[in-house]
Amino acid sequence: MKKGYVDNIERATLENADFRRVLYTARNLQLVAMTLPPGCDIGEEVHEDVDQFFRFEEGEGEVHIDGKVHRVEDDFGVIVPAGARHNVVNTGSEPLKLYTIYGPPEHKDGTVHKDREQAERDHDNDHFDGRTTDG
Repeated sequence: MKKGYVDNIERATLENADFRRVLYTARNLQLVAMTLPPGCDIGEEVHEDVDQFFRFEEGEGEVHIDGKVHRVEDDFGVIVPAGARHNVVNTGSEPLKLYTIYGPPEHKDGTVHKDREQAERDHDNDHFDGRTTDG
């Protein structure tokens, strides 16, 4: 039986202190909470076959999509289509709290990275392996 994901996503996002925390992985979508400290970014990347949605709950930042810079703050949503070079940067003085939805999943279910350095070290070992939260 599948249980799905049901929670107060705003609270879960605001309470998250980790750079990346996979909250739920389905076959076609993945929910991930992220916290970027001031001055931190996710690192410029391209997902050739993954669309990505970002929802910003707290803080100020920028989203770069194929060279265009977009200012973001609380309550902003952004979609980055597959194949677009992108980055998210915290430009504020407080943590930037957000969640992202990958379609299809990008990371192994249960992945937690305390900071960007750990995410970079684990990069080659945390790609989605087909296992979902519900098994």
